[in-house]
Amino acid sequence: MNQLLTTLMALVVASATGFAHAQAAPAAAASAGAVPLQARIAMCVGCHNIPGYQASFPEVHKVPMIAGQSAAYIEAALGAYKTGERRHPTMRSIADSLSEQDIKEIAAYYAKLGTDEPVAEQPSRQPGAQVGALLQKGACVSCHGANFSKPIAPNYPKIAGQHRDYLFVALKSYKADPKGPVGRGNAVMGGIAKQFGNAELKAMADYIGSLDGELETVPESRFHK
Repeated sequence: MNQLLTTLMALVVASATGFAHAQAAPAAAASAGAVPLQARIAMCVGCHNIPGYQASFPEVHKVPMIAGQSAAYIEAALGAYKTGERRHPTMRSIADSLSEQDIKEIAAYYAKLGTDEPVAEQPSRQPGAQVGALLQKGACVSCHGANFSKPIAPNYPKIAGQHRDYLFVALKSYKADPKGPVGRGNAVMGGIAKQFGNAELKAMADYIGSLDGELETVPESRFHK
């Protein structure tokens, strides 16, 4: 009888130990196989870290500079692609592949990757009378700041010095067919953009893109250092 009890106890202990190991194994495997940040941003590097790189959809334009952009805005933008508020097939597939934690870490990385030198409180050059009137009509500085690089909320973008052609495409996207393959559904920006013709949007984009800003395209060689 004593031998039988001893055997049973040994089996119970062995089963419990095996169960504990089985429970711990996935956690250990996940920790050991955690994807490093550099691997998670590999899909970003191929476009956003190549100076002068151009996208060809929905039209040819330089991909936006995101190094130095606020983390909250990058998070908001990726979240909008994920939910479909922003429609763009490539960006939607990328955003869908990212977890919320991935998005936070990628956004924080790019926010710190830009320049440490903030721009002056006022724009580096003043607009002409026509463009100044357009900017005033759109009340652009009320959200993006007097220098277009100090928005009123961290989830609004810095736009000073951003690529002019990208700014133009982005502004037009707020006017796009809501059922089309591309476009942006932000109601505030939609209401503003729809006040202007495309030539007027281009004039504003050209001016804002000409300003000194905090945004950069950090070359891939620097990126890996």
